[in-house]
Amino acid sequence: MDKIYAIPVFLLFSLVTCAQNEPPTIKVEVASAVIWGEDSVNGAVSSTVLDPINGNAIHKLSTAGVDVSSQAGFERIGSGMSGSILNFTTTIVNNTGYDLVVRQAGANVDGHVLLPLAITSEKGHAKKHNGSEVWDLSKMYCFAGGFLSHQNFFSANESSSTFEVPPNGSLTASFLAKDPRPYSLRCSLEGCYPLGMLRFHITVNTTDYVFVWAGSSMAYCGK
Repeated sequence: MDKIYAIPVFLLFSLVTCAQNEPPTIKVEVASAVIWGEDSVNGAVSSTVLDPINGNAIHKLSTAGVDVSSQAGFERIGSGMSGSILNFTTTIVNNTGYDLVVRQAGANVDGHVLLPLAITSEKGHAKKHNGSEVWDLSKMYCFAGGFLSHQNFFSANESSSTFEVPPNGSLTASFLAKDPRPYSLRCSLEGCYPLGMLRFHITVNTTDYVFVWAGSSMAYCGK
């Protein structure tokens, strides 16, 4: 494999003025990232296993007692409608002796940022949220078929975007987004798959776990 390495992701600056004419003190907090498919100088290991039920690929990143596994899938928006819903389901296993905080996830495809859908599991929920459509989980095949977890999900209409994983515990969370490209699927005798390369990341404590997927390797979990 190529190299997985820790890279700076963001800098948090805190400007403190102690006294007049004194130079400011800058406090820097650095987060790191590990990328699936690259070996790591800091001990992160990437691997691939196959789901024993459906045979879909599961990408796994392990580092410092934390295992993060992710699957990528998609489904068509609906009959007679163009476009697709891209989704990622991720399981975090905490083998450490302290709590982990799972922060907001994100994704992009060919330079386009994928924003999480506003979704609900409540019948009769408003069809709009801040001017955007709210998607009903019960009508989405990737949830109904069990590919995605109903337990936790990142949503544009959720007030909280963080979850906690206790020591020796695990958590599975789902992320869904509408493909923003007008022509996002390519069809052949082998089936239809999203075009391009997708990058999905999820932050656990101060580490970004980044998974890279070719559109042709994503699982079709629709109907």
